[in-house]
Amino acid sequence: MKRLITTVQNIFKIEELKRRILYTLGLLLIYRIGSFIVLPGIDPVLLEAGVKSAGQKEGILGLLDLFVGGSFFKASVFALGIMPYISASIIMQLLGIAMPHLQKLQREEDGRKKINQYTRYLTILVTFLQSAGYVVNLRSIAGNAIIISDGLFWISTVICLTSGTMLVMYLGERITEKGIGNGTSLIIAVGIISRLPSALFQEFLSRKEDNLLIVFLLELAALFGVIMAVILLTQGTRKIPVQYAKRIIGNKMYGGTRQYIPLKIATAGVMPIIFAQSIIYIPATIAQFFPETASTSSVLRALSDPTAILYNILLALLIILFTYFYTAIIINPIQMADDMKRNGGFIPGVKPGKPTAEYIDTILTRITLPGSLFLAAIAVLPAFARVGGVQAQFADFYGGTSILIVIGVVLDTLQQIESYLIMKKYDGLMQSGRLKGRQEKGIMVTSQI
Repeated sequence: MKRLITTVQNIFKIEELKRRILYTLGLLLIYRIGSFIVLPGIDPVLLEAGVKSAGQKEGILGLLDLFVGGSFFKASVFALGIMPYISASIIMQLLGIAMPHLQKLQREEDGRKKINQYTRYLTILVTFLQSAGYVVNLRSIAGNAIIISDGLFWISTVICLTSGTMLVMYLGERITEKGIGNGTSLIIAVGIISRLPSALFQEFLSRKEDNLLIVFLLELAALFGVIMAVILLTQGTRKIPVQYAKRIIGNKMYGGTRQYIPLKIATAGVMPIIFAQSIIYIPATIAQFFPETASTSSVLRALSDPTAILYNILLALLIILFTYFYTAIIINPIQMADDMKRNGGFIPGVKPGKPTAEYIDTILTRITLPGSLFLAAIAVLPAFARVGGVQAQFADFYGGTSILIVIGVVLDTLQQIESYLIMKKYDGLMQSGRLKGRQEKGIMVTSQI
């Protein structure tokens, strides 16, 4: 405890770090306040009643509501949150694979600035489309909550949601630039964490009513074990040594050092789970427009039930496939081999060029398999928690996207704080060892949310 107090004191002794932390907390507070501002023309009481009767807090809309901290079903001005920006970023990543021009821009500093600008423009377009879809969904589940004319409601809602998303995107960029941590990831993580206290309290009350407080304590212990396992998955790396040849330039000698390529076991991060859940929810979403077919089809009923065996088997298989797919997108062994060769680096015992690319690809394939299996296991854990009697809202924190995003963001933020402490010659956050975030010394391998 004494060490913790000393560490906190050291953090606030560093003026720049203190300023960045307070700046970040201030912008996150603005985001949370905006999450409670209801769109114009909406009656909050009638809206809450309509959402409860419609029972739409499952499926892909429930997943989106989790990411935006409950703002989606509250009809907040931040109802879409940062998700349109995430969608636009993914689209730009995929276009970067198909279009050589974008690939060239990604290698240049000015080019990356242009891509960021293109992403902002695309975010506006995506937000317009999603805003229109949000209006349609809102009218279907709680049409009586709209107290102004349809035309005025359409115009005002699209403008407010688009403005809200752009403001959230701006807050995320300011946090990244002048705050601490990755702004976009922090905003998503704060939205998820904001739902934990209420979920925890409801679970406690339900167990207290049944005189099963010992079960509640066991649930907390199980959650702690899952968190530890996810940290191991997030931190796990396979280090490939890289030797750089000595070069003499003028009267000085350069190179001759050994670095490494830290390949993450879970390089793809949380994206495979997001992709898999989005796809598996498509049949259930379409089935809502055909209620008679959905009620008679056992397959559609199973795909709409997160605790069904078919749902979880299909989800696990999709996660494994998307893990390989997304890993192949963000890590290019050929480009890594070319960069090493250009800089005079080589892997000991492996020839430069194509053999190096094949060697990296082989290792990447081998470590991706256990990583994908672990991700699949984490994704289906909430279903087992629900079957075990845990309430759905609290069960979501036992795995899936929520716990992976929160733990990844916390580790990244703590790593940045530790870097400031060590730079100012203070002790780090840990008594022994170093906190490892998504960036390692040597050749950087990054993943995004």
